[in-house]
Amino acid sequence: AGLSGCFKSWDHSGGLCEVPRNPCRMSCRNSGRLDMSSCQCACPPGYTGRYCQVRCSGQCLHGKFRKEECSCLCDVGYGGAECGTKIRFPFHACDVRIDGDCFMVSPEADTYYGAKIKCQEKGAMLAQIGNQKVQDILAFYLSRLETGNRVTDTDFETGNFWIGLTYKTSKASFRWDVGEPSSFTSFAFGQPDNQGFGNCVEMQASAAFNWNDQRCKTRNRYICQFAQEHISLW
Repeated sequence: AGLSGCFKSWDHSGGLCEVPRNPCRMSCRNSGRLDMSSCQCACPPGYTGRYCQVRCSGQCLHGKFRKEECSCLCDVGYGGAECGTKIRFPFHACDVRIDGDCFMVSPEADTYYGAKIKCQEKGAMLAQIGNQKVQDILAFYLSRLETGNRVTDTDFETGNFWIGLTYKTSKASFRWDVGEPSSFTSFAFGQPDNQGFGNCVEMQASAAFNWNDQRCKTRNRYICQFAQEHISLW
């Protein structure tokens, strides 16, 4: 009596019984404050993410700081976490061209936020899929890629690919990394299904490369995109 069963969560070690002081069954990292009514973390300056686990970039030298994303959105021709690196457009990196946009499929794997930084270091962003045409062409390309599978780094957990879409708890919706809401979606049947724990979106091989929400620390390959307006300015 007065205890509430077994308390096990992904960021806690197991135990048997506990006093039910935390009905959310979660905790906030880096001195974040947990709002018990909404089960959301209020993060201190310099941190973001569901558990305040993501550290912000320090400054944006050639770009705009996005507070919600806690990262830089670089100006054309600049890359890196703080947009401080001058880069040339790597035309040789285009695996697929769709309506002037250039898509590059990574041969290596990383977590979602690691993949986002690697795309930005190239002057790109994680792919933004805005219509059925782009979805179909990329899905077809990835399905053919699986047979040849040009992979230089085999350290990945799945055959899935990150795109630039995450669930924003503050907006209660999926949003692209540039801040735009997702007007087009291609989630697989029954997805999304992780109730906020799968904050990042992947193209899932087992679902014909339709989308699935996945834990952001999963190591996937990823798709970078160079937008048409960026290429023309370059």
